[in-house]
Amino acid sequence: MTQNELTMTFLFCQHYDIIIWAGHMDSTLIYNLVFYFVIIIPSAIIHEYAHGWMADQLGDPTARYAGRLTVDPRPHIDLWGTILMPLFLFFATGGKFLFAYAKPVPYNPYNLKNQKWGPAMVALAGPAANLMLASAFAIVIRLAPDLFFSYFLGKIVIVNIMLMVFNLIPIPPLDGSKVLYALLPDSAIGVKNFLDRYGFIVLLFFVLFLFQLLSPIIEGVFRFLVGV
Repeated sequence: MTQNELTMTFLFCQHYDIIIWAGHMDSTLIYNLVFYFVIIIPSAIIHEYAHGWMADQLGDPTARYAGRLTVDPRPHIDLWGTILMPLFLFFATGGKFLFAYAKPVPYNPYNLKNQKWGPAMVALAGPAANLMLASAFAIVIRLAPDLFFSYFLGKIVIVNIMLMVFNLIPIPPLDGSKVLYALLPDSAIGVKNFLDRYGFIVLLFFVLFLFQLLSPIIEGVFRFLVGV
């Protein structure tokens, strides 16, 4: 995995369903565009489906009642945010910048049977789904490394590892913050209040200036799964 393959930055948030692409993975615009629609969007949708599925298992049927417990992309896609605006930005910037969002999966934490660990379990379901996807395609690469489309499968593995690792950062509104909140003692309410109020600013700072810190983790997981 080259450094260029880590120059793509994703911001995919549980409650906002945002994807930010900064940089490019290849010199051809068409390749980048296909990469967005064929790999990133489906991986993100499965991530969100997992949140809704886990919430439903734990007592919150909100996503099911809203018809969002499906991997069919149509209920998840926002015409402007997922299709039209990304296309406009993509061609306007020559494929160097892309911003997109999808319809958020509805979720009511107060319906969960376990109020302490339930939200954390729902949050972890998304990254876990990405890990499962990455592992499945990595197994195919291990079994048949010389397949002509192994390079494409490697991209799927990378994207899902990135989505998993990034979403586990314990900064709201990312999934890792729900895990952090479940682990924090009641006396740390001040930390929770601070993150709830300023989390998005902290996250934006991290994306702009510290995202490269995740590169060794992403590369390490990739090498472990693929065996290179």
